[in-house]
Amino acid sequence: MKKNLKINAVWVAIMVLAFAAIGISYSVGLINPYIETTLVQIGINIILAVGLNLVIGFSGQFSLGHAGFMAIGAYATAIASLKNPTFGGFATGMLAGMVLSGAVALVVGIPTLRLKGDYLAIATLGVSEIIRVLIVNLDTVTNGPAGLFGITPFVTWSMVFGFVVVTTLVTVNYIHSGAGRATLSVRENEIAAEAMGVNTTKYKVTAFVIGAMTAALAGGLHASYIQTILPKDFAFMKSIDILIIVVFGGVGSVTGSFIAAIVLGLLNMFLQDFGQLRMIIYALALIIIMIFKPSGLMGTWEFSVKRLFEKKAKKGGNADVSSESN
Repeated sequence: MKKNLKINAVWVAIMVLAFAAIGISYSVGLINPYIETTLVQIGINIILAVGLNLVIGFSGQFSLGHAGFMAIGAYATAIASLKNPTFGGFATGMLAGMVLSGAVALVVGIPTLRLKGDYLAIATLGVSEIIRVLIVNLDTVTNGPAGLFGITPFVTWSMVFGFVVVTTLVTVNYIHSGAGRATLSVRENEIAAEAMGVNTTKYKVTAFVIGAMTAALAGGLHASYIQTILPKDFAFMKSIDILIIVVFGGVGSVTGSFIAAIVLGLLNMFLQDFGQLRMIIYALALIIIMIFKPSGLMGTWEFSVKRLFEKKAKKGGNADVSSESN
């Protein structure tokens, strides 16, 4: 119990220091509106990548439907904010988007998650495209292909930071819970897990629903911050962009998702001056990294405060033993 309190205290200290560092940089003028936008986009990408990594990296299910769930969250938040331009309307839209995405993921996940590999990827991609086409054709609700404009901005960098922390804590705690261990067993060997009595469909669907709800949360933040959304913003390539972050950082590593989102976000920012060459340089950087580090930047490695405490305790124990022997 005492050790857990120390670990939690260290994590809280890290979060507070990170928040303070960004806040001080902002107050002294080191962060201009352009850099702030980049930081917010990085935060939103972290939420998306962590949620997708839970589905792909920890439950072992290859999904290409994340953009669709992000679209649900974005449009729910946008419509609620336009009809009720108050913080209450924004919060209601965010919550409605997460609940609706979770419900869609549950209904879709039960039949589709019985598929595997490429078949599952195609099925989830189909679901994402169905959501986008519905948004395009529901003119009276979503304004069709023209999208929604003038969305009331309620999102700030501090709010995004808070949601990044909450999303990560929820995901990591789930992974280390009993349900999370069962989910990992499905990833390692679904047949063996089922033979041991694990309800594989239940845990795959649970991870899929959590991933969908985090995508909706990110979509809501995106809509409120950017203030403009279009159906094409949530096309197939958006799912690929999120997948790139997960693979680049390391499938099965939350730490890798953080690092990849930050590295790719900063790389994209610094390459803005290169115009049309930007995407070529960006793609080449990804190819080079994946050639020399095919498992991603971090592989499956995770930063662990608990591990640091254990190493420190081990060194202390060895020092005591050596002093006693002398």
